[in-house]
Amino acid sequence: MERPEERDPTPPGLRLVRDLINTLDVETDADALATADGLAALVHEHGLTGPPPTKRDLPDVIRLREGLRAACLAHTGARMPKETADRLAALLEDAPLVLTLDEEGAAALRPAGARTAAAALTAAVAAAVSAAAADGTWSRLKVCEAHDCRWAYYDRSPAGRRRWCTMAVCGSRAKMRTYRARRSSGD
Repeated sequence: MERPEERDPTPPGLRLVRDLINTLDVETDADALATADGLAALVHEHGLTGPPPTKRDLPDVIRLREGLRAACLAHTGARMPKETADRLAALLEDAPLVLTLDEEGAAALRPAGARTAAAALTAAVAAAVSAAAADGTWSRLKVCEAHDCRWAYYDRSPAGRRRWCTMAVCGSRAKMRTYRARRSSGD
Protein backbone atom coordinates (compact mmCIF):
# COMPACT_ATOMS: atom_id res chain seq x y z
CA MET A 1 0.00 0.00 0.00
CA GLU A 2 1.30 3.41 -0.93
CA ARG A 3 1.67 5.59 2.19
CA PRO A 4 0.99 9.33 2.01
CA GLU A 5 4.12 11.44 1.83
CA GLU A 6 3.91 14.02 4.55
CA ARG A 7 6.03 15.57 7.24
CA ASP A 8 6.76 12.85 9.79
CA PRO A 9 4.98 13.73 13.04
CA THR A 10 6.42 10.72 14.89
CA PRO A 11 8.68 11.74 17.78
CA PRO A 12 12.26 10.61 17.08
CA GLY A 13 12.30 8.03 19.89
CA LEU A 14 9.18 6.30 18.59
CA ARG A 15 10.38 6.12 14.98
CA LEU A 16 12.35 2.98 15.79
CA VAL A 17 9.23 1.30 17.20
CA ARG A 18 7.10 2.41 14.25
CA ASP A 19 9.70 1.32 11.70
CA LEU A 20 10.11 -2.07 13.39
CA ILE A 21 6.35 -2.67 13.28
CA ASN A 22 6.25 -1.56 9.65
CA THR A 23 8.89 -4.09 8.57
CA LEU A 24 5.89 -6.25 7.66
CA ASP A 25 3.52 -4.91 5.05
CA VAL A 26 0.36 -6.88 5.89
CA GLU A 27 -1.31 -6.03 2.59
CA THR A 28 1.48 -7.39 0.39
CA ASP A 29 2.99 -9.82 2.92
CA ALA A 30 6.42 -8.29 2.23
CA ASP A 31 8.57 -8.85 5.33
CA ALA A 32 11.85 -6.97 5.68
CA LEU A 33 12.71 -9.32 8.55
CA ALA A 34 12.66 -12.39 6.33
CA THR A 35 16.47 -12.26 6.41
CA ALA A 36 19.19 -11.09 8.76
CA ASP A 37 20.11 -8.50 6.09
CA GLY A 38 16.70 -6.87 6.57
CA LEU A 39 17.29 -6.68 10.31
CA ALA A 40 20.77 -5.29 9.70
CA ALA A 41 19.28 -2.56 7.50
CA LEU A 42 16.82 -1.55 10.25
CA VAL A 43 19.56 -1.53 12.89
CA HIS A 44 21.84 0.53 10.62
CA GLU A 45 19.08 2.97 9.65
CA HIS A 46 18.50 3.78 13.31
CA GLY A 47 22.19 3.96 14.24
CA LEU A 48 21.98 1.14 16.77
CA THR A 49 25.15 -0.48 17.98
CA GLY A 50 25.77 -3.98 19.15
CA PRO A 51 26.48 -7.39 17.73
CA PRO A 52 25.76 -7.89 14.03
CA PRO A 53 22.34 -9.42 13.34
CA THR A 54 22.17 -13.11 12.51
CA LYS A 55 19.42 -15.45 11.42
CA ARG A 56 19.11 -16.62 15.06
CA ASP A 57 17.95 -13.11 16.06
CA LEU A 58 14.95 -13.13 13.73
CA PRO A 59 12.41 -15.16 15.79
CA ASP A 60 12.79 -12.91 18.86
CA VAL A 61 12.71 -9.74 16.77
CA ILE A 62 9.58 -10.92 14.95
CA ARG A 63 7.90 -11.74 18.29
CA LEU A 64 8.89 -8.25 19.50
CA ARG A 65 7.47 -6.68 16.35
CA GLU A 66 4.16 -8.51 16.59
CA GLY A 67 3.86 -7.79 20.32
CA LEU A 68 4.43 -4.10 19.65
CA ARG A 69 1.89 -4.22 16.81
CA ALA A 70 -0.70 -5.63 19.24
CA ALA A 71 0.18 -3.01 21.88
CA CYS A 72 -0.18 -0.17 19.38
CA LEU A 73 -3.45 -1.63 18.08
CA ALA A 74 -4.63 -1.57 21.71
CA HIS A 75 -4.07 2.21 21.59
CA THR A 76 -7.07 2.35 19.21
CA GLY A 77 -9.29 0.53 21.71
CA ALA A 78 -8.70 -3.12 20.76
CA ARG A 79 -7.70 -5.54 23.51
CA MET A 80 -4.26 -7.12 23.37
CA PRO A 81 -4.50 -10.89 23.84
CA LYS A 82 -3.04 -11.95 27.20
CA GLU A 83 -0.74 -14.47 25.53
CA THR A 84 0.71 -11.72 23.31
CA ALA A 85 1.09 -9.37 26.28
CA ASP A 86 2.88 -12.10 28.25
CA ARG A 87 5.28 -12.86 25.35
CA LEU A 88 6.03 -9.16 24.91
CA ALA A 89 6.59 -8.73 28.66
CA ALA A 90 9.03 -11.67 28.67
CA LEU A 91 11.03 -10.17 25.80
CA LEU A 92 11.13 -6.73 27.42
CA GLU A 93 11.99 -8.21 30.81
CA ASP A 94 15.27 -9.48 29.36
CA ALA A 95 16.15 -6.14 27.73
CA PRO A 96 19.57 -5.03 28.97
CA LEU A 97 19.03 -1.44 30.18
CA VAL A 98 20.96 0.94 32.41
CA LEU A 99 19.86 4.14 34.10
CA THR A 100 22.07 7.06 33.17
CA LEU A 101 22.29 10.55 34.63
CA ASP A 102 23.62 13.52 32.70
CA GLU A 103 25.50 16.60 33.98
CA GLU A 104 22.21 18.30 34.89
CA GLY A 105 21.03 15.23 36.79
CA ALA A 106 18.43 14.20 34.19
CA ALA A 107 17.77 10.48 34.23
CA ALA A 108 17.19 8.24 31.22
CA LEU A 109 17.10 4.55 30.44
CA ARG A 110 19.67 3.52 27.85
CA PRO A 111 20.45 0.19 26.21
CA ALA A 112 23.31 -1.62 27.94
CA GLY A 113 25.71 -3.99 26.26
CA ALA A 114 23.88 -6.92 24.71
CA ARG A 115 25.10 -10.31 23.54
CA THR A 116 22.75 -10.53 20.55
CA ALA A 117 21.34 -8.09 18.02
CA ALA A 118 17.82 -9.06 19.13
CA ALA A 119 18.61 -8.13 22.74
CA ALA A 120 20.21 -4.84 21.66
CA LEU A 121 17.18 -3.94 19.53
CA THR A 122 14.79 -4.94 22.33
CA ALA A 123 16.70 -2.72 24.76
CA ALA A 124 16.55 0.24 22.36
CA VAL A 125 12.81 -0.31 21.92
CA ALA A 126 12.27 -0.61 25.69
CA ALA A 127 14.16 2.65 26.29
CA ALA A 128 12.14 4.40 23.56
CA VAL A 129 8.80 3.14 24.91
CA SER A 130 9.77 4.12 28.46
CA ALA A 131 10.67 7.66 27.38
CA ALA A 132 7.50 7.96 25.26
CA ALA A 133 5.33 6.71 28.14
CA ALA A 134 6.94 9.32 30.40
CA ASP A 135 6.34 12.19 27.96
CA GLY A 136 2.81 11.09 27.00
CA THR A 137 3.46 10.19 23.36
CA TRP A 138 3.42 6.36 23.63
CA SER A 139 -0.38 6.08 23.45
CA ARG A 140 -0.39 8.04 20.18
CA LEU A 141 1.66 5.42 18.35
CA LYS A 142 -1.09 3.28 16.87
CA VAL A 143 -1.71 0.55 14.36
CA CYS A 144 -4.33 0.98 11.66
CA GLU A 145 -7.55 -0.88 12.49
CA ALA A 146 -7.91 -2.08 8.89
CA HIS A 147 -7.24 -5.85 8.90
CA ASP A 148 -5.56 -5.66 5.52
CA CYS A 149 -3.25 -2.83 6.59
CA ARG A 150 -2.08 -2.85 10.26
CA TRP A 151 0.44 -0.08 9.45
CA ALA A 152 1.91 1.76 12.45
CA TYR A 153 1.41 5.53 12.47
CA TYR A 154 1.64 8.42 14.91
CA ASP A 155 -1.74 9.96 15.74
CA ARG A 156 -1.26 13.71 15.77
CA SER A 157 -4.99 14.51 15.78
CA PRO A 158 -6.03 16.92 18.54
CA ALA A 159 -8.22 14.39 20.35
CA GLY A 160 -5.87 11.45 19.68
CA ARG A 161 -8.69 9.22 18.45
CA ARG A 162 -7.60 8.36 14.90
CA ARG A 163 -8.24 4.73 13.96
CA TRP A 164 -6.71 4.45 10.50
CA CYS A 165 -3.27 5.22 9.12
CA THR A 166 -4.88 7.41 6.48
CA MET A 167 -8.47 8.49 6.08
CA ALA A 168 -8.00 8.69 2.31
CA VAL A 169 -7.45 4.94 1.98
CA CYS A 170 -8.16 2.79 5.04
CA GLY A 171 -10.72 5.12 6.62
CA SER A 172 -12.64 5.49 3.38
CA ARG A 173 -12.67 1.74 2.82
CA ALA A 174 -13.99 1.11 6.36
CA LYS A 175 -16.68 3.75 6.04
CA MET A 176 -17.74 2.38 2.66
CA ARG A 177 -18.00 -1.16 4.11
CA THR A 178 -20.15 0.17 6.96
CA TYR A 179 -22.35 2.10 4.54
CA ARG A 180 -22.83 -0.93 2.30
CA ALA A 181 -23.60 -3.17 5.26
CA ARG A 182 -26.29 -0.72 6.44
CA ARG A 183 -27.81 -0.47 2.97
CA SER A 184 -27.93 -4.24 2.52
CA SER A 185 -29.58 -4.73 5.93
CA GLY A 186 -32.22 -2.10 5.13
CA ASP A 187 -31.26 0.44 7.83
